[in-house]
Amino acid sequence: MADVVDADPLSPAAIKLLRLAAVEARALYPELFNEASVWPVNTPLRDREAYVLALADGNPIGCGSLRSLDTARAEVRRMFVASHARGSGVGKTLLGELEIRAHRFGYQEIVLETGYKQDRAIRLYEAYGFKQIPPFGAYVGDPVSVCFAKRVAI
Repeated sequence: MADVVDADPLSPAAIKLLRLAAVEARALYPELFNEASVWPVNTPLRDREAYVLALADGNPIGCGSLRSLDTARAEVRRMFVASHARGSGVGKTLLGELEIRAHRFGYQEIVLETGYKQDRAIRLYEAYGFKQIPPFGAYVGDPVSVCFAKRVAI
Protein backbone atom coordinates (compact mmCIF):
# COMPACT_ATOMS: atom_id res chain seq x y z
CA MET A 1 0.00 0.00 0.00
CA ALA A 2 1.14 3.52 -0.75
CA ASP A 3 2.05 6.11 1.85
CA VAL A 4 0.19 9.41 1.51
CA VAL A 5 1.94 12.63 2.43
CA ASP A 6 1.05 16.30 2.28
CA ALA A 7 3.02 18.04 -0.44
CA ASP A 8 3.56 21.34 -2.18
CA PRO A 9 1.59 21.40 -5.47
CA LEU A 10 4.53 23.26 -7.02
CA SER A 11 7.07 20.57 -6.10
CA PRO A 12 8.86 18.63 -8.86
CA ALA A 13 6.97 15.43 -7.95
CA ALA A 14 3.61 17.21 -8.19
CA ILE A 15 4.50 18.82 -11.52
CA LYS A 16 5.70 15.48 -12.92
CA LEU A 17 2.39 13.77 -12.04
CA LEU A 18 0.41 16.72 -13.43
CA ARG A 19 2.27 16.38 -16.73
CA LEU A 20 1.61 12.61 -16.89
CA ALA A 21 -2.08 13.24 -16.25
CA ALA A 22 -2.18 15.91 -18.97
CA VAL A 23 -0.51 13.62 -21.51
CA GLU A 24 -3.15 10.97 -20.78
CA ALA A 25 -5.98 13.51 -21.05
CA ARG A 26 -4.70 14.73 -24.41
CA ALA A 27 -4.58 11.16 -25.72
CA LEU A 28 -8.07 10.39 -24.39
CA TYR A 29 -9.69 13.61 -25.65
CA PRO A 30 -7.70 14.61 -28.77
CA GLU A 31 -10.61 16.73 -29.98
CA LEU A 32 -10.08 19.11 -27.07
CA PHE A 33 -6.39 19.79 -27.56
CA ASN A 34 -4.02 20.89 -30.27
CA GLU A 35 -0.28 21.46 -30.32
CA ALA A 36 -0.74 25.05 -29.14
CA SER A 37 -2.80 24.02 -26.08
CA VAL A 38 -1.34 25.30 -22.85
CA TRP A 39 -0.18 22.69 -20.35
CA PRO A 40 -2.00 22.80 -17.00
CA VAL A 41 -0.32 24.25 -13.94
CA ASN A 42 -0.78 23.76 -10.22
CA THR A 43 -1.36 26.78 -8.06
CA PRO A 44 -0.20 27.43 -4.50
CA LEU A 45 -2.45 26.24 -1.69
CA ARG A 46 -4.80 28.67 0.03
CA ASP A 47 -6.42 28.36 3.46
CA ARG A 48 -8.40 25.13 3.96
CA GLU A 49 -6.78 23.42 0.96
CA ALA A 50 -4.55 20.37 0.62
CA TYR A 51 -2.38 18.59 -1.91
CA VAL A 52 -1.32 15.00 -1.29
CA LEU A 53 1.05 12.56 -2.94
CA ALA A 54 0.86 8.78 -2.84
CA LEU A 55 4.34 7.27 -2.58
CA ALA A 56 5.50 3.71 -3.21
CA ASP A 57 9.07 3.06 -2.05
CA GLY A 58 9.50 6.83 -1.90
CA ASN A 59 8.42 7.36 -5.53
CA PRO A 60 5.33 9.42 -6.39
CA ILE A 61 2.62 7.24 -7.97
CA GLY A 62 -0.49 9.35 -7.40
CA CYS A 63 -1.84 12.68 -6.29
CA GLY A 64 -4.95 14.59 -5.41
CA SER A 65 -5.91 17.98 -4.11
CA LEU A 66 -8.67 19.66 -2.22
CA ARG A 67 -9.65 23.16 -3.36
CA SER A 68 -12.04 25.41 -1.47
CA LEU A 69 -15.24 26.36 -3.30
CA ASP A 70 -17.03 28.01 -0.37
CA THR A 71 -17.35 27.57 3.38
CA ALA A 72 -19.23 24.26 3.04
CA ARG A 73 -17.81 22.65 -0.11
CA ALA A 74 -14.41 21.72 -1.49
CA GLU A 75 -13.55 20.29 -4.87
CA VAL A 76 -11.37 17.23 -5.28
CA ARG A 77 -8.96 18.04 -8.11
CA ARG A 78 -5.80 16.68 -9.68
CA MET A 79 -6.76 13.08 -8.87
CA PHE A 80 -4.30 10.91 -10.75
CA VAL A 81 -2.73 7.50 -10.29
CA ALA A 82 0.14 6.39 -12.55
CA SER A 83 -0.96 3.64 -14.93
CA HIS A 84 1.29 0.99 -13.37
CA ALA A 85 -0.30 1.55 -9.93
CA ARG A 86 -3.97 1.52 -10.96
CA GLY A 87 -6.18 -1.16 -9.47
CA SER A 88 -4.03 -1.39 -6.32
CA GLY A 89 -6.19 0.80 -4.06
CA VAL A 90 -4.13 3.98 -4.42
CA GLY A 91 -7.06 6.03 -5.73
CA LYS A 92 -9.29 4.95 -2.84
CA THR A 93 -6.51 5.73 -0.37
CA LEU A 94 -6.06 9.21 -1.85
CA LEU A 95 -9.80 9.91 -1.67
CA GLY A 96 -9.85 8.77 1.95
CA GLU A 97 -7.02 11.10 2.87
CA LEU A 98 -8.66 14.01 1.08
CA GLU A 99 -11.94 13.34 2.87
CA ILE A 100 -10.11 13.34 6.22
CA ARG A 101 -8.63 16.73 5.37
CA ALA A 102 -12.03 18.02 4.21
CA HIS A 103 -13.45 17.04 7.60
CA ARG A 104 -10.58 18.75 9.43
CA PHE A 105 -11.18 21.92 7.41
CA GLY A 106 -14.89 21.87 8.26
CA TYR A 107 -16.34 21.09 4.83
CA GLN A 108 -19.67 19.27 4.69
CA GLU A 109 -19.43 18.16 1.06
CA ILE A 110 -16.78 17.30 -1.49
CA VAL A 111 -17.45 17.53 -5.22
CA LEU A 112 -15.43 16.58 -8.26
CA GLU A 113 -15.41 16.47 -12.05
CA THR A 114 -14.06 13.87 -14.42
CA GLY A 115 -14.40 13.15 -18.11
CA TYR A 116 -17.06 10.86 -19.53
CA LYS A 117 -14.43 8.58 -21.11
CA GLN A 118 -12.73 7.91 -17.77
CA ASP A 119 -14.70 4.79 -16.84
CA ARG A 120 -12.25 3.55 -14.20
CA ALA A 121 -12.29 6.90 -12.43
CA ILE A 122 -16.09 7.00 -12.53
CA ARG A 123 -16.29 3.50 -11.05
CA LEU A 124 -13.82 4.49 -8.31
CA TYR A 125 -15.83 7.57 -7.35
CA GLU A 126 -19.11 5.65 -7.29
CA ALA A 127 -17.56 2.82 -5.24
CA TYR A 128 -16.27 5.43 -2.77
CA GLY A 129 -19.79 6.80 -2.29
CA PHE A 130 -19.93 9.73 -4.67
CA LYS A 131 -23.27 10.35 -6.44
CA GLN A 132 -23.56 11.94 -9.85
CA ILE A 133 -24.79 15.56 -9.81
CA PRO A 134 -25.45 18.19 -12.48
CA PRO A 135 -22.34 20.04 -13.65
CA PHE A 136 -21.25 22.85 -11.33
CA GLY A 137 -19.13 25.98 -11.75
CA ALA A 138 -16.87 25.98 -14.79
CA TYR A 139 -18.20 22.56 -15.84
CA VAL A 140 -21.74 23.78 -16.63
CA GLY A 141 -22.27 23.26 -20.35
CA ASP A 142 -19.10 21.18 -20.79
CA PRO A 143 -20.13 18.05 -22.74
CA VAL A 144 -17.08 16.11 -21.50
CA SER A 145 -17.70 16.67 -17.78
CA VAL A 146 -19.32 14.22 -15.38
CA CYS A 147 -19.68 15.64 -11.86
CA PHE A 148 -20.09 13.97 -8.49
CA ALA A 149 -20.70 14.91 -4.86
CA LYS A 150 -20.32 13.19 -1.51
CA ARG A 151 -21.19 14.26 2.02
CA VAL A 152 -18.10 14.29 4.21
CA ALA A 153 -18.66 11.27 6.41
CA ILE A 154 -15.59 11.06 8.67
